Amino acid sequence: MIKKCLFPVAGYGTRFLPATKAMPKEMLPIVNKPLVQYGVEEAVEAGMDEICFVTGRGKQALEDHFDISYELEHQIAGTGKEELLTHIRDLIERATFSYTRQNAMKGLGHAILMGRRLVGDAPFGVVLADDLCLNEGGEGVLAQMARLYRQFRCSIVAVMEVPKERISSYGVIAGEAVSDNIIRVTSMVEKPPAEEAPSNLAVIGRYILTPDIFDIIEQTPPGKNGEVQITDALLTQARESCVMAYRFEGRRFDCGSVPGFVEATNYCFEHLYSASED
Repeated sequence: MIKKCLFPVAGYGTRFLPATKAMPKEMLPIVNKPLVQYGVEEAVEAGMDEICFVTGRGKQALEDHFDISYELEHQIAGTGKEELLTHIRDLIERATFSYTRQNAMKGLGHAILMGRRLVGDAPFGVVLADDLCLNEGGEGVLAQMARLYRQFRCSIVAVMEVPKERISSYGVIAGEAVSDNIIRVTSMVEKPPAEEAPSNLAVIGRYILTPDIFDIIEQTPPGKNGEVQITDALLTQARESCVMAYRFEGRRFDCGSVPGFVEATNYCFEHLYSASED
């Protein structure tokens, strides 16, 4: 069973300024729960209860969120508001949390490499908290991918079909179909122009990676935008061994953009929050 999940959370969140000037973008709330908590809950559901954060400056609120707040809990003890902390208390008890820093923004590949000492020599999950993935009444995306890993024992990326006009914002894969929802990757390109994209299948922020990816990243030169791209490292891994792409069950919201964030908030309020209130 995969036990560790890496959260690269060092980014500045500039698309949400000024809100993210002093608050981590991962702490932006979808209704009454921060984005990062949704991701941690998904990881724990998949059996990945050792949570590893690659953080940066100004991210102290993340550590505080996954810790006991004695003053707050003392103030609301015995009141109806105490119940609002039930889920985060349960999460803190079920999982362990470790942290390291990415001192410079050098791309997602570099951020994942910074988590090497936390992850060790074992397969691990990666969650980008900007991508909120929900599968109401069903298995979470990371749990689906963990099940797939047990079958193929190789790195797995989550993919979804994206309209042509938006494909240049994503890493894009192509490959050989193994089944309706599983593709063996033969090509992977970071943010290609629409006319050069090898398919309309875009990689989203869920990965399961085998530990040899770290050595590959170390040998991967900076690519798009002068950053070390995980896409480039995964393409090397696909050529040398195997990478599978998985069309997951559920919905994904791009909460790294304002329209996607608003869409996710409206959806969660209607389908999750309102239902719990009833």
